Parts: sequence; structure tokens; C-alpha cells
Amino acid sequence: MSRTDTVREAPGGYAATAAAEGPPPGSGPRHALRPYALLWRREMIRLKHNPVRLAMGLVTPLLFLVVLGTGLDAASGNLGKAQLNDNRAFLFPGVLVMSVQAPAIAVGISLVWDRRLGVLRQMLVAPFPRSSIVLGLALGGATTGALYGLLVLSVGGIADIRYTPAQLLVLLEILLVSLLFTSLGLLAAVTIRQVDTFQVVVNLSLMPLMFFSGAMFPPNGLPGWLAIVVELNPLTYGVDAVRRTLPGPDVLSSEQTRLLIGDWHLPVVAEAGLLVAIVALALGVATYRFSRTK
Repeated sequence: MSRTDTVREAPGGYAATAAAEGPPPGSGPRHALRPYALLWRREMIRLKHNPVRLAMGLVTPLLFLVVLGTGLDAASGNLGKAQLNDNRAFLFPGVLVMSVQAPAIAVGISLVWDRRLGVLRQMLVAPFPRSSIVLGLALGGATTGALYGLLVLSVGGIADIRYTPAQLLVLLEILLVSLLFTSLGLLAAVTIRQVDTFQVVVNLSLMPLMFFSGAMFPPNGLPGWLAIVVELNPLTYGVDAVRRTLPGPDVLSSEQTRLLIGDWHLPVVAEAGLLVAIVALALGVATYRFSRTK
């Protein structure tokens, strides 16, 4: 039986693979990175053996992009090509971010199921630090989300998004946003032990995050309470960074669509740094709580 088959057939994959490959070879960088690689690989194998899930991940973003973009033009009484491209281009960053949230959060759901099915117990007895389990799952979930984002990015032409090397930077931002979703999902997973409760909490949290992120409407000129909520939403800074980095129509970088904090436009680097800080905090708390799991 191949090593890949072992990961696929064993419940949970991680502990089974570690057992199949024999005892740890000892200390050293390669040994330290082994749990991260195994858990990352498990998520990639799950994605590989579920191509329908990957294809369906493109359907909802395209519906939002094409149907909502066209509907906004119809509501404003303007269906000209230039205006249509502007609306679609404005919506595209939010649609791009939306595409990575489900696969990233799915890692948290899988951890809850691992606990319920007893697979987590196998992970906990493996001769590796418990923190490596959380971080390995986070890397796998972030990579899966970024692959979904890459898939949506590849059809950006329908929103007049240009294909240039700048999209590599956008992909890095999407990877960071995906890591944000994964970190929050894992934090919820190590706190909530019931699958049904976890799914309700996650579903109730994702919708406000997206609606109050400036993905569907410009983040400036909002009523006082709504402006405060938008500014406190960490996803707002991810959407704004992606919108300002994407190569395309002028609406992506215009003063009206850029996030304004007081009288100041945050640099993209500062927005990315804020996301990194939130990811580090979420992973730190999740790792601490997971280390106390019995």
C-alpha cells in the first residue's frame, strides 16, 4: 500500500501515517516539520479526491459576480458596457474573498468531527507538540482556500480584471485572508465541541463579516454606527487591500472606493500587517486552548 493510500484510508490520516512510517527519526529540522507536512498533505488529499467540491466552489462567486453585477446596473437604469464592467470590478474583490471562506472554515469543522470520531485522540498521542497540529491544520486550510481563490482569479476577465504579474501579490493577499478564516475557524473548533453548534456559530458569523466588510458597497460615507462596525471588521482591510491591488478598471483604486479611516487611507502594507497580527493572535489563543485538550 502506498503512503498516499495510507493517508486516504486511515481515519484522520495524521496519526495513521505517522504509525505506518515508523517511529520518529529523532530531533532536527526535518523531524520538527514532519507533523506540519502530514497535516497539510491530508488537506490536499481531501481536495484532490473531491473535484466536485472544487468545481462547485466557483458557482456561488460567479452567481454573485454576474447576476448581482447586472442587477445593480438594471436597478440604476444603466446597462452600458463601461458601467457594467465597473460594477463587476467593484464586486470582484468581495467575491474573491467570499470564495476562500468556506474551504478555510471547513478545516475547523473537520477538527470538530475528528474529536467526535476519536481521531483527535490519535493525534494527541503522536510524539509531536500539540501546537504543530493546530498550525499544520491552519496551513492546510489556508492553502485550500488560496486554491479556490486562484480558481476565481482565473475568471477575472469577465470583470475586466487584467492578467498581469500584479496578480501574484493579490494571490498572497488571498492566502493571508484564507489564513485569517482558517485561524478563526480553528479557534472556534477548539472552543466548541458540538458539530451542530459549531456550524450554527460559524454560519451566523460569516454573513455579518462579509456584509460589513465593504465587499458589496463602498466603505465610506456610511452612517455613524455602520461606519464603526465596518472599521472594526478585520475582513474590511483584507477586501480593501485586494481591491486596491487588483489590476483593472479605475473604480478599484478610486478615492470613493478606498477605505478611509478618518481622513487617512491606510497603506496596503499596514492593512496586511493588521491581518497578520489578528492571525497570530487567533492562532496563539487556539494553540493555547488546544494544548489543554484532554
